[in-house]
Amino acid sequence: MTTRSAEGTNNNDAEQGEPILRVVPRPGDINANGHIFGGWVLSQMDIAAGIVASRRADGPVATVAIEAMKFIGPILLHDVISVFARIERTGRTSMGIRIEVIASRNRGTEEVMVTEALFTFVALDENNRPRALPAA
Repeated sequence: MTTRSAEGTNNNDAEQGEPILRVVPRPGDINANGHIFGGWVLSQMDIAAGIVASRRADGPVATVAIEAMKFIGPILLHDVISVFARIERTGRTSMGIRIEVIASRNRGTEEVMVTEALFTFVALDENNRPRALPAA
């Protein structure tokens, strides 16, 4: 599990992409173990990836795949999560968005990577069919 102090630096900051969402889980998002439901985390990741994909596509997009999702550690009730996203690859109509979720704990004194995944999105036309991405 990767951790860092609030004063420390992380050499991966530039590689993480921009922070797209910051969210605080609510008591209703917690499972019987006292951790946040994986599905809740997945939905936050999909929202963040969709924002980045829609910007790049300059229009509507749809999630078509989630690859290599790893749950590295639990998200706890009082964590503040930051969802980072960056475009990892692009094709003619699709793109891969790398998502990393960092939990801030202990009043912001500790940061822990809790999950990561690669989401694939396709750009959509007015008939919800794949369309070419605009030139970068």
